[in-house]
Amino acid sequence: MQDWLTMSAANLGRGIAAGEIGPVALTRCYLDAIDAHPLKDRIYTQVTHDRALAEAEAAEQRARLGLRRSLLDGVPISWKDLFDSADTATESGSDLLKGRVPDQDAAVLSNATLMGTVCLGKTHMSELAFSGLGFNPVKETPPCVNDQDAAPGGSSSGAAASVAYGLAAGGIGSDTGGSVRIPSAWNNLVGLKTTSGRITLEGVVPLCLKFDTIGPLARSVEDAGLLLGVLEGTAGPDLRNPGSLKGRRFADLQNVAQDDLDPTVAAAHCETLQRLRNAGAEIVPLEVPALDEAMGLSPILYTTEAYGLWKDVIEASPQLMYAEILERFRSGAQFSGPDYVAAWAKLEQCRMAWDQAVVGFEAIVSPVSPILPPNLDRLQSDHDYYIQSNLMALRNTRIGNLMGLCGLSLPTGTPSCGLQVLGQPDCEEALLRTGAAIEAALA
Repeated sequence: MQDWLTMSAANLGRGIAAGEIGPVALTRCYLDAIDAHPLKDRIYTQVTHDRALAEAEAAEQRARLGLRRSLLDGVPISWKDLFDSADTATESGSDLLKGRVPDQDAAVLSNATLMGTVCLGKTHMSELAFSGLGFNPVKETPPCVNDQDAAPGGSSSGAAASVAYGLAAGGIGSDTGGSVRIPSAWNNLVGLKTTSGRITLEGVVPLCLKFDTIGPLARSVEDAGLLLGVLEGTAGPDLRNPGSLKGRRFADLQNVAQDDLDPTVAAAHCETLQRLRNAGAEIVPLEVPALDEAMGLSPILYTTEAYGLWKDVIEASPQLMYAEILERFRSGAQFSGPDYVAAWAKLEQCRMAWDQAVVGFEAIVSPVSPILPPNLDRLQSDHDYYIQSNLMALRNTRIGNLMGLCGLSLPTGTPSCGLQVLGQPDCEEALLRTGAAIEAALA
């Protein structure tokens, strides 16, 4: 049964379908592992034992009757603390929302439950999802599986830890500027950022509605595809035969994405690209000058909307917030309405330039993060280190959000060094098939 804690969600589902794994026993295995884990309170905000077991019993009965609703019917997963869950506190990692208990599930949690997944509970996150580091001194900071003295990546930090530590078969997070991909990379997982607008945000605590997206953190690309399916109430794409990389053409993004790389990250990226070439892929260096202008628009686009959504709540009780997060929100007050509108107009032009530049490539690749996970003690004590670490952690992933793309984080084999693979908007199925082929080549 210990093997169940490290198996892919897909293989757990296949075991249930074959009658080799019982959903109730599987769920009890995960719940027992969570309850016994010394770091459980840094990973889960709440463990929903009763709900999980009730859902597992229903899944077991469906399996017995041959009425399973999806391959993941009966598979236990975790949920970031910004997805509403009925009668369970949903506080988005902030004391501003302490005691907030929704009366119904978020639409995606409802979809996943209808498809048979088992809800293990809610996971910790960066405060109001406004940091790529996963450091949260107001609530809890989840551990990084590669270095417990380092940040786990955020804002879906607990989602990543729940999977990396064998305390969930998959985790559901959100990604506004990199919040699925960064913790996935720093914890050796697969993370999928979906296209803005593809998955409903109903019942999800917002940060920046124009950039907020939902996505899974998983042990394999196949798992990510299946989890995408249950979020949408579908079977998800079939990724079992992704084909080889022979003849596939990828762009290796040069400007912005490869500035000031940590030496370990740079070496891992170079080695990863060589392995892709060895598998038959063509890798072409690419610069997109418009990207530099787009990156300069980030402070206006993100902080203005975030502060606009949260100003009244924040200013009613600012003392409840971690100072660094409070400062980042308040920085949105310096921009005017015309500044914000003009920035969006410029971003649309940058997106058109990007679209023209990437024609002919199957996907765009880069390191997920230019840095390795920063030290927690120093983040707490050194303001400049915190600011610089947060900006650098988010820099490469934000490209995908600004350009309106879907994206994957794939483990490279070097701890905490992920490969970012960016696809065209609303082309998640194609991106996942590409990702599965890359995953096979890197295995």
